[in-house]
Amino acid sequence: MTSKVNTKEELECFMTHHWNEINLYIDEKMKELPHPIHSSVDIRESKTKFAPVDHNMYPAGFNNLCNLDLDASIPIFEKAIKKLRPNAEEIAIIPESNTKNTFYLDHLAILGKTIRDAGFNVHMVSFDNALFAENENVIDLVSFSGFDLRIEKAELKDGEIYSAKTKVDFAVLNNDQSNPLPVEWAQVKTPIHPTPFVGWFNRQKIKHFEYYRQVANEFCEKFLINPDLIQARFKKVEDVDFSKQQGFDQMGKEVDELLDGLPEGNKVFIKASQGTYGMGISVVGSGEEAVNMNRKARKKMDVGKNKIKFTSVLLQEGVDTILKYDDMPAEVAIYLVDGKSVGGFMRANSERSASANLNAKGMVFKKFCISEIREDQDHKAKESVYSVIARLATLASCHEIEELQNK
Repeated sequence: MTSKVNTKEELECFMTHHWNEINLYIDEKMKELPHPIHSSVDIRESKTKFAPVDHNMYPAGFNNLCNLDLDASIPIFEKAIKKLRPNAEEIAIIPESNTKNTFYLDHLAILGKTIRDAGFNVHMVSFDNALFAENENVIDLVSFSGFDLRIEKAELKDGEIYSAKTKVDFAVLNNDQSNPLPVEWAQVKTPIHPTPFVGWFNRQKIKHFEYYRQVANEFCEKFLINPDLIQARFKKVEDVDFSKQQGFDQMGKEVDELLDGLPEGNKVFIKASQGTYGMGISVVGSGEEAVNMNRKARKKMDVGKNKIKFTSVLLQEGVDTILKYDDMPAEVAIYLVDGKSVGGFMRANSERSASANLNAKGMVFKKFCISEIREDQDHKAKESVYSVIARLATLASCHEIEELQNK
C-alpha cells in the first residue's frame, strides 16, 4: 500500500476535511457488532504519532467531562438504551464496590444524572453483599462534591434484576469485575451493558490491541494512511510470574526486539494484560532492565486490583507525550457512549515525566469539549484525531465483546 498520509500534520488535515466520511465508515463497521454502552480511551500524542494506549469499558470519569459534552451525550444514551430495550423506563447502574473513593462517587452521580436526563428512572444497585450492614438493604453515601447517592441491594427474581420492589428494565454495568460479582450472569434475563462477560476476570489487554491493530490497519488501507501514525507497536509475553521471576528472560528478549524497531532512546511499557486503574505498569529502557526488575517493581506487577494475579504482559511502545497542561506532561482521555465520542479531558501529572505512566498518584484533570466538532474545522484538528482514534479503539472492543460473550 502506498500511503498518501504520512505525517501527523497530514493526518490532522485529512481527518478534519474528511470527518463525515470517516465517521460514516466507522458507523458502518460497528453496525452489526455489539457496542459497549459507555467506554473511554487513553490517547498519547508524540512528535510523530497519535496512539491509543488503554481502553476501558467501565469508565470512572464522567464527572471530568464538560457540561456541554454531557448535554450532548443525553440523546445518545436515550437512543442507545431504547434501541436495546424499546420500552425501558427503570435503569439500574451497577457500580464498583470501592465506595470510599468519593471522586468515583462524583462520577456515579453525574452518570446517573445524565441517564436520568435522558428520560429514565435511575437506581444504583449492587450485588456485593459486603457493602451492606447486617439486615440492611441500602447504603447512603456523599460524594466529594456533595452529591447524595443511595445504593440498594440488588435482587434476582426469576432471572430479573430488582431494586427494592422495582423491576429493572435495563442495567448499565459500571463494575470492571476484576473481582467477579457473585452472579450467574448466564441466568440473568435483564439486559446488561456492557456485557458482564468482558470484565477483567475474562478480558485481556493483549487481545484488545490485537483487534485494534487489525481495525487500524484496515482503516489505514481504506484511507491510504501510514498505520504507524495511529498505533503503538507491541508484543505479548505469557506465563510470567513476577513473584518467582519466572519468564523474565523471555520478557527481556521481547523488550529488546521491540526496542530494535523503535527510535533510539524509546521506552517500553510493561503492562499487566488484566491490569486496571493504572495498576500493573512498569516502564523500562532495555531488556536487561526488565530482567533485573527490583523487588518493589515486581511486587507492583505481581498482583493488581482485587488481588488479581498477573501472568501475561503486554509490551507496548512508549509514546512520549508532547502535550502539557500547566507545564505538566499530559495525555488525552476520550469518553464514548454507544461507540460515539461524547467528551474528553486531559490527564496531567506533575510527579511524572513525558515518558512515564500518568495514570498515577499526582494526576489532575483538565476538561475540554469535543461535542461540537464538525467537518472542515481546522481549529479542532487535534480533537478530530483524538475522537476518531477513540472510535477505532472502541470498534476493536466491539470485536472483543462479540468473541467473549459467545464463548
